[in-house]
Amino acid sequence: MTNAMPEPVTLPLSREEPFDPPGDLGRWREEGPIRPMLYADDHVGWLATGYSAVRAVLADPRFSTETTRLHPPISQRARLQALAKLPGFFIREDPPEHTRLRRLLTGQFTVRRMRQLEPRIEKITADRLDAMEREGAPADLVREFALPIPSLVICELLGVPYGDHERFQRDSTTLLSLESSIEQVREAMEDLLDYIRGLVVRKRAEPGDDLISGLIATGRLTDVEIAGASVLMLIAGHETTANMLALGTYTLLKNPAQLAALRDDPSLADAAVEELLRYLTIVHIGPVRTAMEDVEIEGYTIRAGESVTLSLGAANRDPERFDSPDTLDITRQATGHVSFGHGVHQCLGQQLARIEMRIGYPALLRRFPGLRLATPDEEVAMRSNMAIYGVHRLPVAW
Repeated sequence: MTNAMPEPVTLPLSREEPFDPPGDLGRWREEGPIRPMLYADDHVGWLATGYSAVRAVLADPRFSTETTRLHPPISQRARLQALAKLPGFFIREDPPEHTRLRRLLTGQFTVRRMRQLEPRIEKITADRLDAMEREGAPADLVREFALPIPSLVICELLGVPYGDHERFQRDSTTLLSLESSIEQVREAMEDLLDYIRGLVVRKRAEPGDDLISGLIATGRLTDVEIAGASVLMLIAGHETTANMLALGTYTLLKNPAQLAALRDDPSLADAAVEELLRYLTIVHIGPVRTAMEDVEIEGYTIRAGESVTLSLGAANRDPERFDSPDTLDITRQATGHVSFGHGVHQCLGQQLARIEMRIGYPALLRRFPGLRLATPDEEVAMRSNMAIYGVHRLPVAW
């Protein structure tokens, strides 16, 4: 670029509004799609906020996602170190190793298989709503609805006993907390791996009709790789959807006209899910990629070895891609958002997450048409201290 580069910025985390990305991201995007950024280890790399720039980096095979190449955008080195070179943890692998692992897993997440799960997801959702109704108001929507549904679904899909959910949810919380120490992260990861390794051994002896048994049956993965991939799917399979269900409901409660439209017209469910995914973008720190050679993106030269932090939230609010992007509109065609990423690392379980949300939101709103917050807004605890954004608790009444 011929223009002088602005001074490096640090990644902002504080939000002026709970449903909007930090305001600096939008202001910086107006100045240019990419700018220099200072990382937690004093590396000077880049921050991408423009939609086209973010998509370009995600699609470019010259950028690496391998943990040992990445610089931490914030002081989260603990989690990066704990996940470094974990066998089977395919989101931290580049091709061809990523290709090998993902190809085996893709066969377990076919659209057909996900659709076959719909009746079971409907039953799980109805059961949770029945339980909420029996217990009565007020209720914590996270504990009673948003967290159990995806947890039950991913447990059944993987073949993990749901009775052990407190253990893996506790470890997941530690791994995703930005406040966890290196030692806490390592202990949580080792505990999860020990648990899943034991499960793999049992399923080798007595296979079932589940994903872990299916991976064993391929004969192409070691037990260590199966355990690593299963831990990844277990964490991602319940944390992301749980936070979308809770935060999405909170957003609808604060936008009553949008809530009423979805409650009264279930045919809007698909569009509403895509719009909430775009509008909220719960993956709010990164992802990060590192250039393996000099790459030009949007006129900026990213040098080999330089990391780029991709602000998915800023990209999903880019007015060059979405009209009136700061407005929630569940009738909008919001396809093309980058909430599930893009390119070869695009979220493997995205169709499952969509089904859970497409079923969950309308079912909740139809069962409790008078759903409302049971606490003042200022008392809703937001997950700004977690790698996945959302709410810690959401007290509701009806």
